[in-house]
Amino acid sequence: MQILLIEDVRTERKIFKRWLEEIGCEVIEASNGVEGIDLYYENRPDLVITDIVMPEKEGIELMIDLRKEFPGIKVFAISGAGVKEPGEFLGLAKHLGALRTFTKPLEKATFCRAVLELFPELPVDPEDA
Repeated sequence: MQILLIEDVRTERKIFKRWLEEIGCEVIEASNGVEGIDLYYENRPDLVITDIVMPEKEGIELMIDLRKEFPGIKVFAISGAGVKEPGEFLGLAKHLGALRTFTKPLEKATFCRAVLELFPELPVDPEDA
């Protein structure tokens, strides 16, 4: 399972990547939405996990752009900052088709279970996440 992880905060990106790799995912990393779109076109991953508030191109804009060409794209959205409450951004992401939304700080078990439920073929039982 290949996942495109788009997160501008390097330390958070490394933590999320490690969690995903622990459950058997291959992870491609991007630090902003512009890089994320380029990597999506190059790799066509099974899932995009994107932060919402980022430089260059925010997660909402990224979702809109990718959905135009790939209406069936699978996206999880993450938010923890910004001028509005994270819930407002995440509500918009959900409206735009995000399958799951998460507020930072993330709980490892909840985050990993969501990926495992979406991809039951991964080698880890969701109860073990």
